[in-house]
Amino acid sequence: MIEIRIDKNKNTKLTYYLLNIIRFLIPSFFYRNKLSTLFRNINNPEYIYDRVNYYNCANNIFPIQDSLLAINQYIKKEAKKTYYFDLLKYLKYFNPSLKISYLFGDVTHVPETPTIVKSRPINGSNQNSILMKLNEVRHFIFISDNLAFEEKKNLLVWRGKCYRQHRQDFIQKFYNNKYCNVGQTNTKAEINSPWQKEKMQISEQLQYKFILAIEGNDVASNLKWVMSSNSLAFMVKPSYETWFMEGTLIPNYHYVLLKDDYSNLEEKIEYYSNNIEEALSIIKHANDYTKQFQNKQQEDIISLLVLDKYFKKSQQI
Repeated sequence: MIEIRIDKNKNTKLTYYLLNIIRFLIPSFFYRNKLSTLFRNINNPEYIYDRVNYYNCANNIFPIQDSLLAINQYIKKEAKKTYYFDLLKYLKYFNPSLKISYLFGDVTHVPETPTIVKSRPINGSNQNSILMKLNEVRHFIFISDNLAFEEKKNLLVWRGKCYRQHRQDFIQKFYNNKYCNVGQTNTKAEINSPWQKEKMQISEQLQYKFILAIEGNDVASNLKWVMSSNSLAFMVKPSYETWFMEGTLIPNYHYVLLKDDYSNLEEKIEYYSNNIEEALSIIKHANDYTKQFQNKQQEDIISLLVLDKYFKKSQQI
């Protein structure tokens, strides 16, 4: 018999799709009539616009390409997937004739023209990569952790797929380390490797003091829930960022910084096992950081302002 394990800490896609289908059926004029009211009732504008300008760095006027889809064409053409719905729920607030440039998926390059993306490189000129909260149902998970740091196992845990070389290098080096419970959960070839292990639910990983966040195709998808927990996030300096603004995270303040080759991993585990107050301080800073993304009304306003800036800088409104 096949065992089906449902992780209660993860977002439910069935609920996600039901809500978005309902939203899809509501006429667009209903949303457009609300937009000016939302913009008039902005609390903490300095903070709001700091985030808007972080996501949308296109501060100069740019031309819009004739070949781009208008919002009403986007609604008809795109597949009804998570990226589609996550962008559509904000596009419906704007005139359907406005045109947009977007790239879905794990985007690790900077487009030639200002384009809406889920992810972008942190370093270098990335002003053409305009971040929106895309694939939210998978990436934006925040949890309530009832287990205190002091009660957790003195080990580092990680599970994930290892198709990227940097992940393979890590797992082959540490899968049998006495300080770690780490393993790959690949579903393709070479699954009989000694570092291939069973998947772990989030609730199981929360039993460990230290949880590794390691980038995959772009960002580490577990970083949000790890930083909202009572465990300590271990991570090398990130190369990519999303709506979570990974580029603003401060090493050894929001997470424990590891060397790129993980040569200080054991040292860091020993240190924070013995320096509980410092570990708790980092966890507190991480928890506080995640709270800003859990205010739905604020997140909606910031998302709408990011798009509003895009349409204004492309001189469409």
